[in-house]
Amino acid sequence: MSDETPDREADKALAGEYALGLLPPDEAAAFEARLATDPALRAIYADWAEDLARLTDRIEPVAPPPRVFGKIEARLFGSGRSSGRAWLSWIMGAVAAVVVVVAVGLGTGVLDRGPTPPGSPAYVAEIAAEDRSLVVAAAYDAGQGRLFIDRQRGAPREGRALELWLIAGEDAPVSLGVLPSEAQADLTVPAALRSRLDGAVLAITDEPPGGSPTGTATGDILAVGEITNL
Repeated sequence: MSDETPDREADKALAGEYALGLLPPDEAAAFEARLATDPALRAIYADWAEDLARLTDRIEPVAPPPRVFGKIEARLFGSGRSSGRAWLSWIMGAVAAVVVVVAVGLGTGVLDRGPTPPGSPAYVAEIAAEDRSLVVAAAYDAGQGRLFIDRQRGAPREGRALELWLIAGEDAPVSLGVLPSEAQADLTVPAALRSRLDGAVLAITDEPPGGSPTGTATGDILAVGEITNL
């Protein structure tokens, strides 16, 4: 017989449903309110999140063909940009890995009423540098038109900013905004761009504070990732 009390057994099941994004909005809000005052419940939720995160351990990165990044370079910076820049030597092998976005380590984010990842994202992406010095997970909530961003590793250089770009098909790259200083954030995707997310690429560039002053990328490409339809 389990040593757990009936209430804690029920809490384990409830935490699992919350971690998987299965709770209706009102029940999810009630669960989050309990998290703020119940350390034992937070521990149960953290166990679920950690277990679900391990499901991604066996996912092997898939490197896109080098020609993909040659096209990204030309479209971000124009054909006149020198191809001999140091970043190009590694950007050709940048990893675009498919990840399952779960609430790993977001216990404090929930308690702070900060942004939370969508339970059933329509699209996910991992935007990563080849050496993984910068890793940003993204999950798109189609119902709300928002892109949840989790900067898991790396930060902008002092006096610089990280700007996120959408590269869809043969269209010119479009800025989705400057990433905030917080590790987790929500970005609203303009309605006109939402239909272009499927199969597109996300890129992060190094820009001056406030983002590119020209509307096109001006700094180095730091990370790239392909958007994948779940």
